[in-house]
Amino acid sequence: MEIEQVFSSKPRLKILKLIYTLGQLNVSDIGRRININYTSTTGHIKILESEGILELRTYGRVRMYRFSGSKKAQAVAGLIEAWENQSQ
Repeated sequence: MEIEQVFSSKPRLKILKLIYTLGQLNVSDIGRRININYTSTTGHIKILESEGILELRTYGRVRMYRFSGSKKAQAVAGLIEAWENQSQ
C-alpha cells in the first residue's frame, strides 16, 4: 500500500493520533472516541496493522492496539509528535 493510501483517511489519522496520545486502546474504545462504528474501526486498524504501524497485544480476552517498534511506526510517531509540538 502506498503512503498516500494510508494517510488519505481521516479516521486512520485520528486512530494514529489517539493511540500515540494514549499509548494503547482496544477497538471499542478507539471507535467510541473517534465516533465510528466497530466494523469501520476494525477495518482501519487492520490496514495500519498490515503496514506494520500498529501491533496487537492480547491480554487474556482483551485485545489492545499500540504502535509497533517498526521504522514506519517510529516515523509516524515522530510526525505526530512534531506536528503536535509545533501547534503549541
